[in-house]
Amino acid sequence: MPSNYVIEARDLTKQFDRTPILRDVDLQITAGEVYGLIGPNGAGKTTLIRLFAMAEQPTIGEIYLNGQKVVYDRPQSELQRYIGYLPDDYPLYEDLTVWDYLDYFARLYFLTGRQRTRRLHEVLELVNLTHKRQSLVGTLSRGMKQRLGLARTIIHEPLLLLLDEPVSGLDPIARQQFRDIIMTLRAAGMTILISSHVLSDLAEICTTIGIMEFGFLLESAPIANLYHRFSEQRLAIRSLMNLDGIAVALKQFSSIHQVESDQEKGQIVATFQGGNDEAAKILRSLLSDGFQIHDFHCTQESLEDIFFKLGHENPN
Repeated sequence: MPSNYVIEARDLTKQFDRTPILRDVDLQITAGEVYGLIGPNGAGKTTLIRLFAMAEQPTIGEIYLNGQKVVYDRPQSELQRYIGYLPDDYPLYEDLTVWDYLDYFARLYFLTGRQRTRRLHEVLELVNLTHKRQSLVGTLSRGMKQRLGLARTIIHEPLLLLLDEPVSGLDPIARQQFRDIIMTLRAAGMTILISSHVLSDLAEICTTIGIMEFGFLLESAPIANLYHRFSEQRLAIRSLMNLDGIAVALKQFSSIHQVESDQEKGQIVATFQGGNDEAAKILRSLLSDGFQIHDFHCTQESLEDIFFKLGHENPN
């Protein structure tokens, strides 16, 4: 196996009471990736993450972490130290201060003396909780608690970070703060696997996306590749008059397809296969023909649109 795979799963299947939760999953995640795992509730995302966290044992299949095979008949404490795992129900000891909470977990990872103190200061600064170090955990906001949970998860500087729905229930500001931290960790070279229902967040931070449904991994590819293969670009044009004439004029361009006119909104939307130069050429042509254009812009189908497309194309 190539040494740059931090995670490799081969023929991974998990059953509970003979009910399959995961089905024949093959997956590779390269060092430094931020891999986003998406799918509806019950798709198998949490189970897959728990398998990678060594909290569950597969029914069939093999898992390799950083090139080492995960075995279940003997302890692998060194391999577990590679992992930072933040489940959606992580423990919070609300009667402890923020400092004591992190210090407790640092001691569990055998950090000692100045190394432990240095690391506590580092993670508190990273998650922007230095000013809360003497506050009781129970007094923190939900967003602060989530950032504290992340600080606890990375206290031992893992190679692999596993995050299961880490922004669930957070407001937009707290989600942005969490995204910023993930981007910092990504820039530092950490490999991150994150599941979320907030697909707009994953579109901002992920390098690769895996789409799951009914226990199957339907697609696993770099996000730019997914956009190229499955996301249509659309050209939206607004005018106060003569939409039919604009529609006719657009059809002369080979980059324009499926022109739709909405008289009530005063708008035309067309599927567009071209770049900025082609769009500028179309706009110049419409203006030179005398059409009064007051809005002209390109839009791209979102990661959410891709997810629904692939879900419907792969009903099994």
